[in-house]
Amino acid sequence: MRLLVLGGTAFVGRAIVAAATARDWAVTVLNRGSAEPPPGVTALRGDRTADGGLAALAEGDQEWDLVVDTWSHAPTAVRDAARLLAGRARHYTYISSRSVYVWPMAPGLTEDGPVVDGSPDAAATDYATDKRGGELAALAAFGEDRTLLVRCGLILGPHEDVGRLPWWLTRIARGGPVLAPGPRELPLQYVDARDLAAWTLDAAERGLTGPYDLVSRSGHATMGHLLDLCVQVTGSDAELRWTEPEKILAADIAPWTELPVWLPPGEFHDALHRSDVSRAVAAGLRCRPVAETVADTWAWLRGPDAEIPGRPGRSPVGLAPEKEAKPLADAD
Repeated sequence: MRLLVLGGTAFVGRAIVAAATARDWAVTVLNRGSAEPPPGVTALRGDRTADGGLAALAEGDQEWDLVVDTWSHAPTAVRDAARLLAGRARHYTYISSRSVYVWPMAPGLTEDGPVVDGSPDAAATDYATDKRGGELAALAAFGEDRTLLVRCGLILGPHEDVGRLPWWLTRIARGGPVLAPGPRELPLQYVDARDLAAWTLDAAERGLTGPYDLVSRSGHATMGHLLDLCVQVTGSDAELRWTEPEKILAADIAPWTELPVWLPPGEFHDALHRSDVSRAVAAGLRCRPVAETVADTWAWLRGPDAEIPGRPGRSPVGLAPEKEAKPLADAD
């Protein structure tokens, strides 16, 4: 298979390239060159936000079987690339997000749920609108019969560049009392980037089209299981102090950002951790055990190729020690 990845050096794109090269596919990546592409790929340079940024794709008579696009900003970048490639590739996969659904998202929401408005011709606005605009751009160029929309939820695993699971691992590795947001049995829903990559390549090769919500089944992990595993793999003496959601919120601690992954029971939790993913499961989605995701992320963080998680223009995640101290002291 001849695969073109638009991106290919950060988190999800990296996982897709790694999975494709492991299959001995012929892989080409187009990116700005700010990070070295993985070995064994053909690297093209181009800034999709600049005039002439797609020139490397336009040159010659290159053709591909499959295209995977991970773009998350102005939909015009997806529009321009998809238009250029419509006659030179068989199938286009756009890595989108469950954020495209209209809020609030009811528990058990499927791909039939209402989506936000978007435009392929829009400049960057907000994440949900940009992702929906990217979907529409891909569909306009390749049509419904050649376009796969992968609507991801929470993504974890090695090379995670937001830093959610890395923060928990490094915090727990420091040891001592750790503010653990309850309840322990709170179900989580996420996908390991490597499982996302494997499913996406399988689906694209089979010519699947339309939207698929791609996360694990709700409860594949729980908050308790996740943090217990973080203690286990780090070998830490950390003591998880399980704390009721009401006490955490009363301490003005922000779910999701200051305590990554966690959302208290209610509307936000239901939206992110209780979706119906039966369509993707029926199409072959298989999620590795949470223990493997946690252990492999910790091994990466301690290895020679670890990077400091974080994305340009995005605030780092995690709870400051001084802010964690007060609810811990109140619980003593």
